[in-house]
This record gives sequence, structure tokens and C-alpha cells, in this order.
Amino acid sequence: MVKKLKFREDGTFVIVQFSDVEFIDAEDLDPETPLLDSMTKATMERIIAIEQPDLVVFAGDLTASARSKDPLQSFRSAVAVAEESRVAWAAVFGNHDSEGSLPRKRMHEEQLLHEYCVAQPDPPGVSGAGNYVLTIDDRAGKPAAALFFLDSGDYSPIAAVGGYDWIRRDQIEWYVSESRQLAERNGGAPLPALAFFHIPLPEYDEVWKTSVCEGHCSEWISSPKVNSGLFAAMVEMGDVMGTFVGHDHSNDYCGTLHGIRLCYGRSTRYVSYVDGMRKDKFPTGARVIRLKAGERQFETWIRQSDGLVAELPLHEPDAQLHR
Repeated sequence: MVKKLKFREDGTFVIVQFSDVEFIDAEDLDPETPLLDSMTKATMERIIAIEQPDLVVFAGDLTASARSKDPLQSFRSAVAVAEESRVAWAAVFGNHDSEGSLPRKRMHEEQLLHEYCVAQPDPPGVSGAGNYVLTIDDRAGKPAAALFFLDSGDYSPIAAVGGYDWIRRDQIEWYVSESRQLAERNGGAPLPALAFFHIPLPEYDEVWKTSVCEGHCSEWISSPKVNSGLFAAMVEMGDVMGTFVGHDHSNDYCGTLHGIRLCYGRSTRYVSYVDGMRKDKFPTGARVIRLKAGERQFETWIRQSDGLVAELPLHEPDAQLHR
């Protein structure tokens, strides 16, 4: 397969984001696992058939590796739907991907071996595994949009801080450098871009509290306790139009802060943890994103496992917070 992303003849490009599919492949450890894995696979197959995406993005936690007998096989099972559908795909990694015996760098190496994977090798000297940028060409063969993929890590390396990891300064410096180079090749104008990573930035909490959002916030926003400055860098560079994360299974909202849309996906495997895994608050599914060449904007919606487009509630910020 030629690993080059291109806008369609009509100028559109469709991305389907699957979040937290958490394949396990461990029937002897959890008798419910085969059912959940098969239901998740069926959901992905249905959504791919409906949306006919140009790219599938797995937004982290492809495996629940600590519960998997063979995390590498669980990873292969997770991405098999994209491979079998012959759809270009790429992945970033989440905290659960590296809890087992398999390092995330090995998992990144594994994705690069797949025929339809369009991910790129890691840049040297940059923290994490799975940091890369892809461009989407217009009909003339010129890059018209960029997609940044960043490793948001797993857990804080500093015991006194605790909580989840954060995107490191060298990753931000790498992003800024790549963004600047793309702009220079684009006549000095920032190339319209999206960014994908697993753990939400602290700004996801801010946008929910201060802006009109579309969607649900049904659990705690699990951002890192340290704000390392990625959002500020994206605002300064002026290229990223939206960021897309997973991690919090019962959150699927989207809101705009300082010109950037901060979006959750929709959990593809299960949603809530209340009274067991199958007590879902709403149907599983995926976030769909549609770009158009030459436009600095995008459309996005949630496609549910039942095939319907989700009707998402509007959330108004609490006026008490702004007095």
C-alpha cells in the first residue's frame, strides 16, 4: 500500500476515531472478555461500513495490557478491523497500553509492521512512543492539512505529584518545530491541523466550566495535575483547529477554547464503570471528523454502535463560576 493520505475528489477527508477499545484476549481470566471483544469489533465494523473513512485513528488504550496474556496479540486484534477493511489507520497509546509486560515502544514498532498503518517512526530524542505527524495532500499533491499524534504517557513519574503523565517539553518543542516547518512550506501560513493523544489536557476542564459544549461530561475529567504547556503552544502556532482524546469513557463532549475545539471521542468498548462494565450511560461508538481541503474548519459528530448519529445535549457554563 502507498502510505500517502489524500483528500477525495470532492475535497473531503473523513477520519473515524475509535477510543479505548481495550482488547484483552484472555478468556480464562475473564469469561466475559470474548463477548466484549466481539461486540467492540462488530461496532467498529459497522461504523467503518457506514462512514467509509479515509483514516481510522485509535486514540489510545488499544489493550488492557495488565489483564492480557499476550498484549501484542491483543494489539493485533484491536487493529485487525482496520486491516481487514483495508483502511489506512494510525494509533497513539494510552495508560493501559503499557501496564502489562509489553513496553509501548515495542507496541509502536508493531504498528509500523502492519500493511495499512500510516504511522511513522519516532523522531530521535523525543519522549514517549508514537510521536509523529502526517500530512494530507490536495488534488494537486500539495499538503493541505496536517495530523499530529502525541504520546501522552501513562502515570506521573513524580510520586509527589501523582495522577496521570503529561506531554513533555521535548515533545512540545518537536511539535513546534514540525508546525513551523509545515508553515514555511505553506508560504508562511499555518497548515490547518488536528492533534490526537489519549489523556485530556487540563484545558478540557476549563472549556467545560467556561464555554458552551456539546455532549456529555459524566465522570471526572482525568487530566494530568501538571500543565506542561501544549495548549499554549498550539494557540501560539495557530495551526491546530481541534484536539481529540479518549481516556474518560463517560465523556464525549466538544467545546471551543481560544479558537481550538477540544473534543473527546466516544468510548468504543464500554462507557461507565457503575455497577460493572455493561451499565453503560449511552451507546458505545466513535467520533467522526470531516475535513475539507482549503478550509480552516472541520465537522464532527458521534456515530453510535446502533448506526445512528448521537443527539448530544448542549451544556451551558455555570454563571456562578464567572462572578
